[in-house]
This record gives sequence, structure tokens and C-alpha cells, in this order.
Amino acid sequence: MLQIDHLHTFYGRVPILKDVNMTISQGEVVALLGANGAGKTTLLRVLSGLVPIASGRVLFEGEPLDSVKPYLRIGQGIAHAPEGRQVFGTLTVEENLRLGGYRRHDGELAADLAAVYGLFPVLEEMRRRTARDLSGGQQQMLAIGRAMMGRPRLLLLDEPSLGLAPLMIAQIFAVIGSLRERGVTILVVEQNAAAALAIADRGYVLETGRVMHSGSGKALLGDQAVRAAYLGI
Repeated sequence: MLQIDHLHTFYGRVPILKDVNMTISQGEVVALLGANGAGKTTLLRVLSGLVPIASGRVLFEGEPLDSVKPYLRIGQGIAHAPEGRQVFGTLTVEENLRLGGYRRHDGELAADLAAVYGLFPVLEEMRRRTARDLSGGQQQMLAIGRAMMGRPRLLLLDEPSLGLAPLMIAQIFAVIGSLRERGVTILVVEQNAAAALAIADRGYVLETGRVMHSGSGKALLGDQAVRAAYLGI
């Protein structure tokens, strides 16, 4: 589904991603791990069109993405739930969700809205409340739900568990598992490496912009270098 070949990016003259190679197959959950500043968020922003490619290529379902505008990538099937949630605080929960499907004209928004409420019942209970009135965990649910309203085939999740209580983290990862069962392909950036690798089919570890480790979730959980650096074991 997604192929990244020899990707390089810069912020100004500063190199951020350096010769990154990755593949993601249909239906996989892939974890992207690394320390702060490793380039994880930058990679997601490249995929959603917010950071330009300096060199290399990114193919989505066999087609190059480099010339595709960010708002058109949603229509192609790529949705991004960014770090920090970035919900529209003065809009209601339901208005936020409907904005996630703003480019759709298939007449099935109501069905998808019901599906999101099925995943996150608390959002239905609070659908008329403004997003700024939600807790951090509820806002994270809203950010994921908003992304799902675009019917993505590839869902990009940036730090979905950041700042959340353990019970809420468990709920978020349960939803990620549920989305995989529905056929959604997911690339998740996560500081909670143990939780991410436990659910991931495969994973990549970035260090200063380069892929230094890759393998199955199980293999990376058992890799001593990964355990020492990211699991504290």
C-alpha cells in the first residue's frame, strides 16, 4: 500500500529524514518508534503533504504522492490524527466529526457518523458539547473519529496515548485493534513503545532521522537494544 524509498527531508538547511526506506502493506498496524527529535512526526507530515520531499519517493497504492496537495490526499484515502489532537475547540463534537468528511459527497456521512459513535459512545453522549469541554482522552477520541470520517485506507496516528491515563490508553489501543479488524491500515507514532509493539504487526525505529531497527512487533519487543533504549528494560 505504502512504499517509501530513500526519503530525505529538510527543515531549512537542517536534514531531518535521511535515506528512509519503509513499506506498509494493506491491513497492517505499523509502529514508528524513536526518541524526541528522531523525525517521527516529520515522516507523518510528509505523508499528509505538510512537509515537502527533498529527494526520494513516496508511493501510495502505486502512485507518487510528491505532487498531491494535502487536501487531496484525504480524498485518496490518507487521514492524519495529529499530535496534540488539534480539534476545533469552539465547534461541537458533531461539527468536528462532520468536518472530517467535508470532501465526501457519497451520501453516507450519517452512517459513518453512527459508526464513529459506535466506536466512541462517549462522543455521542457529548455530541452537542464544544470540543474544548472534553477531557484530553475524549479529545483524542474525537481526533481519531474525525480522521475516520474521511473513510481512510491509511490512518496516521501521532502519539495517540500522549498525556492520557492508563485506562484511557487501553481504550485507545483497543480501538486501534478494532480499526485493524475493519481493514484500516494504520501507521502509529508512539512513545509508549511496549503498548505500540504489542499491537503492531511490524515496527520501525528512527534514530536521528534514520531507520536503525525494523521487524515484527514481537521481534522488536525482544530486541535487547530496543528494550534498553525504549522500554527501559
